[in-house]
Amino acid sequence: MKIIRLKNVIDSTGLARSTIYKFIGESTFPKPVSLGDRCVGWVESEVHDWILARIEERDLAEGAAVRSTSHLSMAS
Repeated sequence: MKIIRLKNVIDSTGLARSTIYKFIGESTFPKPVSLGDRCVGWVESEVHDWILARIEERDLAEGAAVRSTSHLSMAS
């Protein structure tokens, strides 16, 4: 298991710091782990799983769009 710091989270996700903390507040992003008084990190595998879930959502949405487009094409 590996803990990564905010810079790595930003680099991995492409999100801004404020967006990461907004998503944490909405419970849609992995919560950080306290590493000390003023130091936090994230479990790398949790961030990785979050990214994979976004990819899966995209692929499912594209599949639904392709199905509805082909359904419309067949109806014409």
